[in-house]
Amino acid sequence: MKQNIIYNKSFDFALKIIGLYKILLSNKEYIISKQLLRSATSIGANVTESTAAQSKKDFISKLSISSKEARETKYWLLLLDKSKLVNLDYTEYINDIEEIIRILTSIIKTSQER
Repeated sequence: MKQNIIYNKSFDFALKIIGLYKILLSNKEYIISKQLLRSATSIGANVTESTAAQSKKDFISKLSISSKEARETKYWLLLLDKSKLVNLDYTEYINDIEEIIRILTSIIKTSQER
């Protein structure tokens, strides 16, 4: 069975964000952390939905939603980083989400060209 790299990366990233969410809550950051949790876990949910797409258009649509959620996730991570609401090193999370965005962009472009 072929490995689904974007599925695995988005799932692992969601788990990492759940861990970060717990840290943010323990530091009394409730608002942005919730937004981050929602957008980050939505990436993998839409990737999963794309695996059962009814058409190529549906597949591209689901992955496009994942891409939008990934970009939103990056926004929240950058906001947390620059605001210093909770003084943590967010570099690893930002690097991970940038990789996910690159992979999603590549899959979407390739799918549109076919």
